Amino acid sequence: MKKKILYVDMDNVLVDFQSGIDRLDSRLLIEYEGRLDEVPGIFSLMLPVKDAVESYHELCEHFDTYILSTSPWKNESAPGDKLAWVKKYIGEKGYKRLILTHHKNLNMGNYLVDDRKNNGASEFTGEWIHFKTPKFPDWITVKKYLLDNK
Repeated sequence: MKKKILYVDMDNVLVDFQSGIDRLDSRLLIEYEGRLDEVPGIFSLMLPVKDAVESYHELCEHFDTYILSTSPWKNESAPGDKLAWVKKYIGEKGYKRLILTHHKNLNMGNYLVDDRKNNGASEFTGEWIHFKTPKFPDWITVKKYLLDNK
């Protein structure tokens, strides 16, 4: 039986964006206020969201799983930093499975786990699992839902 296709966003889904902000010095916080995603190297400072890496690995056993993320245009280090993060925390399960796009709705699949409707997430043709909402507050809830509907 063919596995269903699952896409997982990075920022605030797999990756704890705030953990990167917390590691910035005060000078950078002031210089990049209101646009912290443009700080060079910020994506390399981030830690995983609680239960994200373990859940991703388990879901890979049941789904054809990809990481679908957006990279800020004004941060030239972001694409490489995101790839390095995937290699460090996801490892082989993320090998050649990182897709960077500003048009997530153009990807065909069954599920998209994303915390924001931006960049085409809310127009995704499969089911958008809106992460960090009352229905899907954390990875335990998301994983259970997906495994029950594989």
